[in-house]
Amino acid sequence: MAKKKKIGSYPNTMIIISLTAALFLIGFCAMLVIQSKKLVSIIRENIDVSVFVDKSTSVAGRDSILQEVSQKPYVQVLSDSMDITFVSKEQAAEDFMEGTKEDFTTFLGENPLRDSYRVKVREEYFEEAKLKAIQTDLEKIEGVYEVVYQENLADAINKNITKLYIVLASFALVMLIIIVLLINNTIKLAIYSQRFLIRSMQLVGATNGFIQRPFLMRGATQGIVSALIASFFLVVLEQVAVRNVEGMALLQEYDKLAVVLVMLVVLGILIGVVSTTQSLHRYLKMSLDDLY
Repeated sequence: MAKKKKIGSYPNTMIIISLTAALFLIGFCAMLVIQSKKLVSIIRENIDVSVFVDKSTSVAGRDSILQEVSQKPYVQVLSDSMDITFVSKEQAAEDFMEGTKEDFTTFLGENPLRDSYRVKVREEYFEEAKLKAIQTDLEKIEGVYEVVYQENLADAINKNITKLYIVLASFALVMLIIIVLLINNTIKLAIYSQRFLIRSMQLVGATNGFIQRPFLMRGATQGIVSALIASFFLVVLEQVAVRNVEGMALLQEYDKLAVVLVMLVVLGILIGVVSTTQSLHRYLKMSLDDLY
């Protein structure tokens, strides 16, 4: 009796293991997408456009430039104020010398750098064409000598993140198909061992809905259990990463992570119920001779 029970429980264990692995991989891909989007968002928020001022521009002229730039719709708002930072030519020289460890003023005899404003651009303008338009627009302001930004950076980041999304989505889809096929075969094996019980229930007048109910409940339960196990490992992995990888905490969006975990539960139930329904349908329609 114990041996028979062990054999009967084997398919159920394999279903939970297989479904857990599938949901974990899908959830992991979803987490990578969320964190990569957050990383790109942080990068975009820290990209600035440098507006260099003519050397002959007075303090009042600089203030006029600041006022005009502040009114532009593409300037990022930070804490109810425009995210614009003034960098004097002296500060620019100090930063340059700190980075290069060389004092260029000793052999030039003067500071050739210019006062400038570092303007943070709103995330929706993070495209090469839009940044080029911003450059052209700002250079029209009186007193502005030149506007500089990191060219081609926006398009490079956008293209790479799109490729990443495609790869992750393709991987998750392939894994889902493979695991669903494996689960279908495992569920068929589990139901095959109870095909005569199904036939006996039909012979005593049980409806298909009545026969399917316990099997579907078991499929849904297997999906929930698998999703909870997969969610547990995802949360553990996420916490380990946050504690051991510097800066990882900045990429966490716990509200979106909660949505992913809920979706895993829904997906687990859906896979368990649909796979069980497909396998049951075959035996409900099978003739008595075919059962043997």
